[in-house]
Amino acid sequence: MIMCDGARRNESVIICTDNFTINEVVKLMNILIVKFRLNCTLHYDNDKARIYISKSSINTLINLVNPYIIPSMQYKLKG
Repeated sequence: MIMCDGARRNESVIICTDNFTINEVVKLMNILIVKFRLNCTLHYDNDKARIYISKSSINTLINLVNPYIIPSMQYKLKG
């Protein structure tokens, strides 16, 4: 999801979950929080729910996903 609809916004990472229902976004966010211990919040952009991963969790996120990110998409995780 980061390679496709993810973006670095300020010092956070946003996952654009625009086509998901609010229930699906909340479930995904809960998995990120509970299973992966990422500090996430729900934000809206044009009435669409998106997941923001806080700058306090960026190092954890990078350690989790970096082995799977193709080189041309590495920029999405760099500050």
